[in-house]
Amino acid sequence: MKPFVKEYTNDEQLQNAVALLKDNGVNKDDVYILSHDDDRTGRIADNADANTVSFKEMDFTEAVGNMFNSKGDELRSKLQEMGFSTAEAENLEEDMDEGKVLLMVTNNENAGSYLL
Repeated sequence: MKPFVKEYTNDEQLQNAVALLKDNGVNKDDVYILSHDDDRTGRIADNADANTVSFKEMDFTEAVGNMFNSKGDELRSKLQEMGFSTAEAENLEEDMDEGKVLLMVTNNENAGSYLL
């Protein structure tokens, strides 16, 4: 099952969304932040007490085989590794290109209903 994903442009709203998910019993280990800017991603994840998507979540042999030409290639690969199709990964990466930050939740089919 691929993760629930929601896009944010406002870091504070994203942090509030993470808090809401946790209040509804979503495990912090299932909450991920992803953006084009590693510093921004790390700062939001730290403030929200969420995770970032890194190669430690990936199969090591897969990670070694992925040498990237750009940040976009790396992000698309991470998204595909999490279960998104090539087209979905490209669309999400384009949104991150425009400054959006992705909030992703794994192992929880109710996540979307908590953030309506």
